[in-house]
Amino acid sequence: MSFNEWREEKLEDVIEFNPSETIKKGKVVKKIGMDKLMPFQRKIEGFVVTKYTSGTKFRNGDTLLARITPCLENGKTAQVSILEEGEVGFGSTEFIVLREKPGISDRNFIYYLSISPKLRDIAIKSMTGTSGRQRAQVDVIKNSIIKLPPIEEQRQIANILSSLDEKIEINNEINKKLEEMAQAIFKHWFVDFEFPNENGEPYKSSGGEMVESELGMIPKGWTITTLSKYGKLQMGLSPKSNTYNEEGIGIPLLNGAADFSGKLITPNKYTTDPKRICKENDLVFCIRATIGNITYADKQYCLGRGVASITPLHETYSEYIYYNLKRKMDELISKATGSVILGLSKPDINEMKIVVPNEGILLNFHKIVSKFHKTTRNNDIQNLRLSNIRDTLLPKLMSGEIRVPVEEEK
Repeated sequence: MSFNEWREEKLEDVIEFNPSETIKKGKVVKKIGMDKLMPFQRKIEGFVVTKYTSGTKFRNGDTLLARITPCLENGKTAQVSILEEGEVGFGSTEFIVLREKPGISDRNFIYYLSISPKLRDIAIKSMTGTSGRQRAQVDVIKNSIIKLPPIEEQRQIANILSSLDEKIEINNEINKKLEEMAQAIFKHWFVDFEFPNENGEPYKSSGGEMVESELGMIPKGWTITTLSKYGKLQMGLSPKSNTYNEEGIGIPLLNGAADFSGKLITPNKYTTDPKRICKENDLVFCIRATIGNITYADKQYCLGRGVASITPLHETYSEYIYYNLKRKMDELISKATGSVILGLSKPDINEMKIVVPNEGILLNFHKIVSKFHKTTRNNDIQNLRLSNIRDTLLPKLMSGEIRVPVEEEK
């Protein structure tokens, strides 16, 4: 099969844009908001069930392409898989819905086409509107010309890329379950106070003695302290902008949420004049604008103004600090101040009140949960490699630079 068998096609001739579907007003159905789409992630992160009023409508297999800035530029594109057979859902009016044309295009190929540099470039360049509210123009995308392989080759291309995404999705699901288990153990032991007593029984429900404290009833022998007693806090300080580079010279710089991807740290800038540096295994998190994104440093990083780090005073405190921060993040956010951009101050974090359990309980918690975190980190690292392979293959497969074998029909 030669490349000449790839045909030049207008996108509207091979893709159905915003296909017509019907949902009766007031009917309770599944809704997918823009917040449920993650950048360059095929799987949709959940839905809500609500009454239909208006919005784009779709079925399983359809691709949702964000058309508004900055969601389009950030790569918010996904394939619907949360509906039942024949079920119609709806979502943001800022989605463009893409559907295959039977015998002409493959639904999975359409998803990968939608995240390919070729189509993304077309969509982004078509954007019009006022600053901050620009939208891609559907008519411009529809009338764009692409090289389209025969449908069997479309399916083979999609299969290769899907195999990588499926492994990523499995790893993400494992990580999600491990995180749920760790949070459940933390709550059971340190909120419900049902940690194992000396007989292996749940402390509180087995008659364990409780005493009054400023945070309510706690196990006898436990006390209340501040976060500063468990770890050393370091607030970020941005270096001079003329020391920045993207060539990997110096130390990688963390400035805010854009430098975090799940529990991985993925900065794109470096500095030759770092002011504040965190160490490997320190906890790092955002403290301005998008507050949170708590994770562990895998190496040294320069901390910019939007990021802070905590060095546990002992390794057995690490997970306990981590889950206390996660549990109390809403409380911390409520204390954030700023006329334009909200941010946390050093006292906001250092003076956060936490319960002090005995060292044996902390050690047991550390032994259990640190294994979860190790598995999660390994999965995240593997996912980064898989996504890099996918992103390298994608444009080459979509352009025909790399061809895939297609079995001849007998």
